[in-house]
Amino acid sequence: MIRTYEKYAELFKALGDTNRLLILEMLCKGERCACKILEKFKISQPTLSHHMKILYGCGIVNKRKEGKWMYYSVNAEGCEKTMQLLRNFTTVVGKECPIGGKRCK
Repeated sequence: MIRTYEKYAELFKALGDTNRLLILEMLCKGERCACKILEKFKISQPTLSHHMKILYGCGIVNKRKEGKWMYYSVNAEGCEKTMQLLRNFTTVVGKECPIGGKRCK
């Protein structure tokens, strides 16, 4: 159970960074090459790699390599799971808690 909450915390931490939210907004408009993300945000390649590793690790971004470049896109399934998790946390009053199985008060 604790491991589950650790994963949730990682996900919300990933979404708690301004740059990562801006990158997600950019990716909502379609797949982007890392080079285009670098141009837009004027950050270093290692910094972008760090942000993308976190977003990919949480399952909300897809990646694919083509030649020497990485291409990133939004992972629709991962985003839906994230939205469902947030709905679960915000609509449990009077219902069985979807996480612990106990009735929430």
